[in-house]
Amino acid sequence: MNESMEKAIVFAKKYLEDLLSFFGLNTDVYATSDDEVIQLSVPSTHLNGFLIGQRGDNMRSMQYLTSTALRNNGYDYNRVNVDIADYKKQRADRLRAKAEVWVKQVKDSKQPLELEPMNAADRRVVHQLASEYGLTSESAGEGRSRHIVLTPGNGKD
Repeated sequence: MNESMEKAIVFAKKYLEDLLSFFGLNTDVYATSDDEVIQLSVPSTHLNGFLIGQRGDNMRSMQYLTSTALRNNGYDYNRVNVDIADYKKQRADRLRAKAEVWVKQVKDSKQPLELEPMNAADRRVVHQLASEYGLTSESAGEGRSRHIVLTPGNGKD
């Protein structure tokens, strides 16, 4: 890991810890990076529900604030992923289980399947799984109606 990334991680970790302290939570944030994205993980506490917010809104806001603070302070690395009590990880695991059912349905029926609209992070999980199973997947629609269309493809079974 280069020095520039290390400095950005230290800044982001401290920024998020300071932000959490405003809500009365003094905790150590676990910070790493992968693919130029700073990963910040907040351990489980009595404030999980509040910090995550409805459908992850508060968590996304903290991610946005941290990313903006990095950018405003001149850091080259400013892409941030904030996860609280493994909320995103558990959500991705649940989504993968659902997506496996969709993949099987497309493989068995050999018919395309249009999925419900979902956010970019969820679409990424489904695209990855579809490619692992040899299906073609593409995003369609705009804005909040953006969704994935799974189609049978040639590949591994």
